[in-house]
Formats: sequence, structure tokens, C-alpha cells
Amino acid sequence: MHRTLPPSSLLAPVPVVMVSCASDRPDVKPNIITIAWAGTVCTKPPMVSISVRKSRYSYDIIKETGEFAVNLVAGELAGACDFCGVKSGRDVDKFASCSLTPAKVRGLSFAVGIAESPLILGCKVKQTIELGTHDMFIAEIVSAAAKEELFDGSGKLCLDKANLVSYIHGDYYETGKRLGFFGWSVASKKALKRRNMKTRLR
Repeated sequence: MHRTLPPSSLLAPVPVVMVSCASDRPDVKPNIITIAWAGTVCTKPPMVSISVRKSRYSYDIIKETGEFAVNLVAGELAGACDFCGVKSGRDVDKFASCSLTPAKVRGLSFAVGIAESPLILGCKVKQTIELGTHDMFIAEIVSAAAKEELFDGSGKLCLDKANLVSYIHGDYYETGKRLGFFGWSVASKKALKRRNMKTRLR
């Protein structure tokens, strides 16, 4: 039996990402905002969305430049991720406070990435939708870069090696054990063996 709850944004787990942005104005320092409301929205062209409150320091930077970088969060970045979510860029330099390194992002003119992140997506805003408490920036991914150690001998990107962080109703979690792969429930025994899966979902 389920307990009835009021309508709420309880979708979980969700990826938690560190979104970085910057401007060419001398009075605006590069900033990082932690966002749990982010997701993929299209494959071709590759696109993502992030939802940001208008009151956030990063909002005006992204609105003005039309750029941002999505930086995935590895377990060792969890503390910095949380710090960037509770502190405002109006008050502190988050890169300096968290000992993070700004990184040039291919295809972007303003926004910088976080060099310590396992994967950086360079994004250009295509549409902004006013929703209520948050505005949604829908952006095209114009570049992607991953740390060299995340590739296997055949050149395959293995993000499972990055110990990525997810967010569940106020708490951070590292990704856990692998349960299957896409198509696992109907895969042949040969495919299961190749992917090192002994059982299938029934």
C-alpha cells in the first residue's frame, strides 16, 4: 500500500552535477553552481537541460553568455559539490575555495570547466523556458572531454570507473553495483556471457 503525498519533485535518484560558467566582464568571476535538476533531452543533436533559480549568481552569467559547462561529480568531489551548492558566488570564489582548476572548454568562448571533473560537457543555450521557481536552460552539447584513465584498452569510455555521485532527496550517494545492461532482460546466453552477466531479469 502506498501513502498519499502532496505533489512534489521527488524523482530519484537524479544526477548531481557542478555547472560552471564565466563571463568576459571583469566584475564577474568564474562560478560553479551545484544542480540536481539536470538531464538529457535529445540525442541528435545531443542536448541537456538544467533548471536554475533566477536569484542564483550563475543565472545571469548563463543568461548573458548563453554558455555553461556540465561537470560530472566523482566521489572525491562530493565535498566541493556540496560547498558549491550552499555558498553563493556573490560572496566567495568557489574555484579558489575548493582548490579547483578552471579548464578551457572546446567550443565555448566564456564558460570554463572543472579540470578535476571526470567528464566535462560544453553547452550552448538554445532555449530558456520560464517554469515557476526555476527557469530551464535547454542547451546543445558542443563538446565533451573525459579523463584519460576512464578509457579501457579498446578506447571505450567506462564512466563506471568514475564513482559518480547521485542525489536522493537531500543526500549524496556514490553509484553502486552493476545490475545489468540495456537489453539485459532479453539477452541471449552468449550476450550475457560476453557482458559477464550470469542471470537475467524474469
